[in-house]
Amino acid sequence: MTGKKTVCKTLTGIVFFSLAFLAITALVNAEEATSPAAKTTLDNLMTAFNGESNAHTRYLAFAQKADEENYGKAASLFRAAARAEQVHFEHHAKVIRELGGMPEAKIETPVIKTTKENLEAALKGETYEKDIMYPEFLAQAKKENIKGAIDAFEDAGRAEAVHAELYRKALDNLEAWKGSKKDLSVCPVCGNVVEVITFAKCPICDTEAAKFMTVG
Repeated sequence: MTGKKTVCKTLTGIVFFSLAFLAITALVNAEEATSPAAKTTLDNLMTAFNGESNAHTRYLAFAQKADEENYGKAASLFRAAARAEQVHFEHHAKVIRELGGMPEAKIETPVIKTTKENLEAALKGETYEKDIMYPEFLAQAKKENIKGAIDAFEDAGRAEAVHAELYRKALDNLEAWKGSKKDLSVCPVCGNVVEVITFAKCPICDTEAAKFMTVG
């Protein structure tokens, strides 16, 4: 009788641990299926295209608000960043088409507040892209070995880091960004934005400095 009880307890334990293992596996699979990194590179390109398209629209609206509040230099920064985001979404669109997709963006109405709040929102968005979104997308592109996407995500991620630093600089001394507009330079290949060109080639993508676009 004792032997039968032992066998029953053993079988019960096996069943319990088997069910627990299956539950944990299902949970992990569900989490992987919903995480950005679990999506295909084409999916990620579409997400990035939509995000950069909306950022372009949002920054142009922020620039107009900055002009209204007499933050001319901040308005110039927003316009330069908008042009950079256009470089990004055009690059993403090219790779999307190469992979057989069709780039689509759902443009949302921008939420416009004060220039200070707009700079804070822009900094938050750029920080998310440089620290989370693009690193995850880049890892997936490398996993699928899609060179066009790797280049697009690497360039965009590094450029967003530069944008974030410029937004932080503006926020640290916003009064200095009042008055007349200021010309900034934008790389036509990676979307790098600089206040002054001090190099022969872009530090991000090696594009010749002479090819940079002036945005003010």
